Amino acid sequence: MLADLGDDARPLAGGHSLIPMMKLRLAAPAHLVDLGAIGELKGVRGEGGDIVIGAMTTQHELIADATLAAKLPILRETALLIADPQVRYVGTIGGNVAQGDPGNDMPAVMLCLGASYQIAGKGGERRVAARDFYEGAYLTALAPGEMVTAIRIPVPPQGHGAAYEKLKRKIGDYATAAAAVILTQSQGRIATCSIALTNVAETPLWAEDAAKSVIGTALDAATVKKAAAAAEAITSPASDNRGPAEYRRKMAGVMVARALARAKSRAA
Repeated sequence: MLADLGDDARPLAGGHSLIPMMKLRLAAPAHLVDLGAIGELKGVRGEGGDIVIGAMTTQHELIADATLAAKLPILRETALLIADPQVRYVGTIGGNVAQGDPGNDMPAVMLCLGASYQIAGKGGERRVAARDFYEGAYLTALAPGEMVTAIRIPVPPQGHGAAYEKLKRKIGDYATAAAAVILTQSQGRIATCSIALTNVAETPLWAEDAAKSVIGTALDAATVKKAAAAAEAITSPASDNRGPAEYRRKMAGVMVARALARAKSRAA
């Protein structure tokens, strides 16, 4: 249906990004294709060394899933910071990552985890790395008639530490700035690290240089300060009702520092 209707159609999952855009007349699709009854798009399963999550899996289901709690606890932590329980009962992980909304929380976590998206269209299926998926605000690698059907996440090594730190004005709000961190330790030093940022640019940001700056260190105060500065340097936030650009940029660094500290405390 999406392929046949072309640019006039949009898939409808939870609707929590699309419907507000329609209310504001920022989107005006002629057709909405409801995905709610497609059971194959739901669920969490292991596949080789990956966890595969169906696109129609709700945030509430992520929070309740025992496999994710054991192997990818950062997903539960992030989902609990999305909106409120009423939204999480309906809002889906697929909608959260596929909409291209720079304020959504899960895209940065997917960049941090090195996830990829399974995409289906009339021409067949393909897979796109999350780090290559976001091209601008509400602009993604999806072609007309395509949709995200699942998210594939490599299982982090046992004993990893992860954290998602989010600064927001009130419960349920988009982030003023947020940061995701996943790392491992060996003999008291950081062995691997990945850092990503939410809502401080037109797309989620993978802070590769910031992560590299902490590898091999004991994550002392000077190193954390250097990593925060490297993260701030790649941001380009807008001034809005969450604060001026300079404040939001600085808060991105603060969130990185907090997430690094919590991730390290959780790493074996």
